[in-house]
Amino acid sequence: MSPESATAPTETGRRTQSDVGVAVEPVTPEPVAEGPAPGPEFARTRDAAAPSAGLAVPPRPTGARRSTSPGTGASRAADASAGPVAPAEPHPLAAVWDRLGRKADLRAKAGLTRTARARADAIDLAGNDYLGLSRHPGVLAAAEAALREHGLGAGGSRLVRGTTGVHEAFEADFARLTGTETAVLYSSGYLANLGAVAALAAGPVLLDAHAHASLHDAARLAGKPSDTFAHNDLDDLERQLRALRPALVAVESVYSVLGDAAPLRDLAALTSAHGALLLVDEAHAIGTIGPDGAGGVAAAGLAGDPGVVVTATLSKALGAAGGVVAGPAALRRHLHDTGRTFIYDTAPPPAVIAGAAAALAIARESRSARTELHRRAALAAAALGAPAPAAGVCSPPAGDSHAAAAWAARCAARGVAVGCFRPPSTPDHRSRLRITVNTGVPADDFAHALDTVLEARP
Repeated sequence: MSPESATAPTETGRRTQSDVGVAVEPVTPEPVAEGPAPGPEFARTRDAAAPSAGLAVPPRPTGARRSTSPGTGASRAADASAGPVAPAEPHPLAAVWDRLGRKADLRAKAGLTRTARARADAIDLAGNDYLGLSRHPGVLAAAEAALREHGLGAGGSRLVRGTTGVHEAFEADFARLTGTETAVLYSSGYLANLGAVAALAAGPVLLDAHAHASLHDAARLAGKPSDTFAHNDLDDLERQLRALRPALVAVESVYSVLGDAAPLRDLAALTSAHGALLLVDEAHAIGTIGPDGAGGVAAAGLAGDPGVVVTATLSKALGAAGGVVAGPAALRRHLHDTGRTFIYDTAPPPAVIAGAAAALAIARESRSARTELHRRAALAAAALGAPAPAAGVCSPPAGDSHAAAAWAARCAARGVAVGCFRPPSTPDHRSRLRITVNTGVPADDFAHALDTVLEARP
């Protein structure tokens, strides 16, 4: 899942991009005007009546006096006789904000500042709305109908009042598409990964070095030993399987940074031989590869394999928001009974899930859109000298972090939104532009945008 948010086209078919918080930072055409680094004054923006939070402004020392009106000559003389006003002592936690400010300054010098801005009108080569479904009329109509019926939010967690027929219908539809016995909805793909790994990590966890940050975070939070194996390296995986004897191996079917595919059939054979479950994050594969867009697991002939668990986000090709975990029937009961990110989180809004369900149905029938997505991705990779991608992600190297940001900024100034990957978001520690294909962008606009990226290249 990667580090990413859904994008939306304008009425003319041109696309816009909002940040992907974790991994991708689009650069917008507006000039950057960074403010000062946060300092001690940041502490005063919080409620001064909450001393337990450590953020209240300290009271003035007892001996310090301040005149609030001109007063009489006698009072002014008394004030003068009291001596100079003693400066307030620095708050004992002001050093926390000073330290964070200094760290921000160091990141800025290294070209690693990230800023979330309102998206500008641009041709979208940065978002993850691969099939252009976030504004599809059928998707919007389904979301509007659910909004009118169920209201804005779910109103509670899934186990209290948050589950509706909309949620259950989507879970059944997703399970049918992916060939799994069951599926469980979450409010984000990140939480789906946290929940799945925590539930399945009965022992050590082994991850592909390029796996999404949510999987690495999940392994740490699971409280079990964890390690990585070299990206897509089956020999290193086998060595690690023998050494670590993991309960779970986590990979992505299509990797969010390089856009390459995992050798899922070989991975499943190895993990099964060593008694480990294989968790496959299908964030960038659902809707874009496999039969009817069923993803990489189905494409590898592993649909329904009891040794494989699927996770995915609804925020990429489905143009919505939310996450899902799918696998054997026993998994559903286990997640309902023990999954903290399922039990203690508010359910995703019914309107969003209704839209996602409509998008899932449309994606199943969107064979021509998938063909076009792969054609454009191959065209972009060839033009930029990047490896041919497995789906809709193309990430050409862009020099150091300053060069990558400058390249992205030049594209933005010319009306093209692209992603900019810089360490630590890149697992190979190389800065890259990240080009994503959106078949909702008209073909002529896509061609123009690709030419613009090439012209803006350093």
